[in-house]
Amino acid sequence: MLTHRTLSVVTRLCKGVIIALGFILPGVSGGVLAAILGLYERLLGFMAHPKQRWRRDLPFFLPVGIGGLLGVALLAAPLAYLLAHAQVIVLWGFAGAIVGTLPDLLRTATKVAPRDTIDWIWFVGTLLVGGIGLYHLSFLGTLPANFGGFMVAGGLIALGILIPGLSPSNLLLILGLFTPMLQGFKRFDLLGVFLPMAIGGLVTLVALARGIEALITHYHSRVYHFIIGLVVASTALILSPNPAAAEGISYTGVTLGTVVASLGAAVVGAALGWWMSRLEERYK
Repeated sequence: MLTHRTLSVVTRLCKGVIIALGFILPGVSGGVLAAILGLYERLLGFMAHPKQRWRRDLPFFLPVGIGGLLGVALLAAPLAYLLAHAQVIVLWGFAGAIVGTLPDLLRTATKVAPRDTIDWIWFVGTLLVGGIGLYHLSFLGTLPANFGGFMVAGGLIALGILIPGLSPSNLLLILGLFTPMLQGFKRFDLLGVFLPMAIGGLVTLVALARGIEALITHYHSRVYHFIIGLVVASTALILSPNPAAAEGISYTGVTLGTVVASLGAAVVGAALGWWMSRLEERYK
């Protein structure tokens, strides 16, 4: 018979597998999933104050980390297949999932203080500057799929954990790192993909956790309107053809059936995103 301690470890392992969805699915935030599963606040506190809390929290989160590795290993292959054979449908489904989370993000942004003119300036400014910057980033060239590039990918994934609602995979698609990352996960490339991503992620978590904790505490509304602007901009770019983007969406050869399936996927994705947001609100 399993003991309570063993069940706790298995539960945290399973939670890690679920959080792995936020690592590899565009439109899904690891931070949101961590909040749904009741891990976000403890994780943020651990990353913000590692010296004081490592003895208690490191053993607690170790099964979560192992579960995350298992999750990406299990999910990478089917996702890579779907993107290779049904890119338009899959990306519209992802975009729908992002749209479904926006109402909750908007509500979260005004939980501490009502929306004011400065918040709107942050949102519009981030939407315009971020959107233009990300679009033209592709024309400057995508990041190479090497040790340094995967360190950046790990850092972006860590940001998705630190900032609920931010989906790093959107940015990885724009930077041309998403498919190489999935291929590395499929091969279980420990040294070439997992190691640099782990280094980039840990550095980002330790370096930014305390600052993000302080920003969210003191400038909650401003931070979330910045996030919403970035989320809307990156979502629009996922669905916009960009000849310079290595993994940009292509509508060449799209049929009526593909259009119908894509719209259906977007509706299903939006419903799923909304449901997950409601689940987060209920259990976080």
